[in-house]
Amino acid sequence: MVIGGLLTAPPVGASPAPTVPDYSTAPDYSTAEAGNPFVDGWYADPDVAVYDNRYWVFPTSSRPYAEQTYLDAFSSPDLVHWTKHPNVLTTAAVSWATKAVWAPAPVQRNGKYYLYFAANDIQSNAELGGIGVAVADRPEGPYTDAIGKPLISQFVNGAQPIDQDVFIDSDGQAYMYYGGWDHANVVKLNSDMTSLGTFEDGSTYKEITPSNYKEGPQMFKRAGKYYLMWSEDYWGGPNYSVSYAMSDSPTGPFTKLSKVLGQDPAVARGSGHNSVLNVPGTDIWYIVYHRRPLSRTDINHRQISYDRLNFNADGTIQPVTMKVKDNFGDGNAVGWTTYGGSWSASGGRYDAASSPGGKALLDTNFANFTYDADVTPRSARGDAGVVFRVSQPANGTDSYRGYYAGISAAGRVVLGKADNGWTPLASAPLTVRPGTRHHLRVQAVGSTIEVYVDDLSEPRITVTDTSFTSGANGVRVFNTAAGFDNVSVSHR
Repeated sequence: MVIGGLLTAPPVGASPAPTVPDYSTAPDYSTAEAGNPFVDGWYADPDVAVYDNRYWVFPTSSRPYAEQTYLDAFSSPDLVHWTKHPNVLTTAAVSWATKAVWAPAPVQRNGKYYLYFAANDIQSNAELGGIGVAVADRPEGPYTDAIGKPLISQFVNGAQPIDQDVFIDSDGQAYMYYGGWDHANVVKLNSDMTSLGTFEDGSTYKEITPSNYKEGPQMFKRAGKYYLMWSEDYWGGPNYSVSYAMSDSPTGPFTKLSKVLGQDPAVARGSGHNSVLNVPGTDIWYIVYHRRPLSRTDINHRQISYDRLNFNADGTIQPVTMKVKDNFGDGNAVGWTTYGGSWSASGGRYDAASSPGGKALLDTNFANFTYDADVTPRSARGDAGVVFRVSQPANGTDSYRGYYAGISAAGRVVLGKADNGWTPLASAPLTVRPGTRHHLRVQAVGSTIEVYVDDLSEPRITVTDTSFTSGANGVRVFNTAAGFDNVSVSHR
C-alpha cells in the first residue's frame, strides 16, 4: 500500500483531510540502521501505513497454519523505536475465520481504520474463506469483522483469494490487488471500503498476472507511474524473491522488468512478500519485507526487515542491497546471539561485562568484506574487538573457529585465530585509553586480512592466512568490559 497516496487521496464521503504533519525531520536511512530484523519474533508478509505521524507495520504471524489465529502490529515514531500492539485482530472477532490469517493490509478512510486479511487458506470454491475486511476506530484496534463474511470468497481467473494489497489512487479510487496460485487480480473498492465496484466494461475482476508471478502483489505510485511488485518462487525456499513492473495505469498492463530483491547467501534467504513505504512529503522510499535467517531451516522462521528503495533517473528501481548495520539506537540487540559473558543494549550501545572470551554474533556468512565497529575498552587490561569468518561458536574463551581482531588499553592491536585454542597472527603498538571509543575496521579479501584502527588510510596489521574463508561476524571481549556501536558489514 502506497503511503503517499493515502495521505493525499481526497476523501470520499468524509470530512476534510487532516493536516499533513511536518516531515522535515523525516527518517533518511540506508537500511534499518538499528538492525534487521527491526522487531523481535517470527513474522512475515508485512504491510505498512502512516497514521497520525506514526509508522505502522502489520505482518502475518509466522506459525503453523492452525496457530495463525491472530495479527499483531508494530508502530514507530521514527522507524527505529518500535512498540508492539498484540492481537489487533483475532479469529474470535471473525465468525467465519478459523486459521491461516494472512497478509494484513491497512488503510484509513471515512474516519475509520480498515484491515484487509486472508483466512482459512481455501483450496476450492466449496470451502469457506478468502479475503475479509475488518474495521476499527483506532490504528491498534481492536478490529472487528466489517461485513460478517468474506469480501472475496471464490477463485476467479485461477487466483486463490489471498495476499491482498489496497491502494488509493490520487483521484480517490481505491483498488485491491490480490492472488495466489500464480494468478493476480485487481478489483475496485467502493467508497464504503467494504464492497466491490465495477470497471467501465461492467466487470468486477481483471486479471493482471505478470510473468513469473507467484503471490504477494504490492502497488504503489511514484511520479505518475504505477509500480506493481510481486513475489516469485516458493515462499518456504531460499529463492523467494521480489520482481516488479511499471505502467501508466493502475490496471496495467504489467510487463515484468526485473527482479529487485532476492537472497544474499551472506545475509539472509527467502526474501520476499514486500510492501513499500514512502515517507510522506519526501522522495524517501523503503522496501519492507520478510526473510529467513541463514542458520534457520524451520519454514516458519521468518523475520521482518526493511532496506532503502532507490530509483534510477528513468524511474526504474535499483536492485535492493540487504545491508548489515546496527547502531543499537533502538535499545535492543535483536538479531544477535551471545556465547558467554553478560550483554546488554541501551543508550545506543552494546555493552559487555568483563569475561574470558564472551562473544555475540550476527547470523551472517561473509567471505570478502569490510567490517566496521566502534569499540570502547573499559579497562587497561584485556582487549575487546571483532570476530569474523566464525563457525562452530560455543561458550568458552576460544570456543569457535575464526579470526579475532582486538584492541587493548595496555597499548596494542592484536590479530589472531581460534580453533578451540588461540594462535596469534600479528600485533602492533597502539595508544588506547580506557573509556575512549576507537574505530576498528577489518578488510578481508581471500587470504589477505587488514586491520585498521582510527586511521583508515593505512592498516595497522596486514597478514596472509588461509585457515578460514567465510563465516559469521560478531564482537568479543577478553578480560575487560567494553562497549560496541555502529556495526556495519559490507561485501568487497
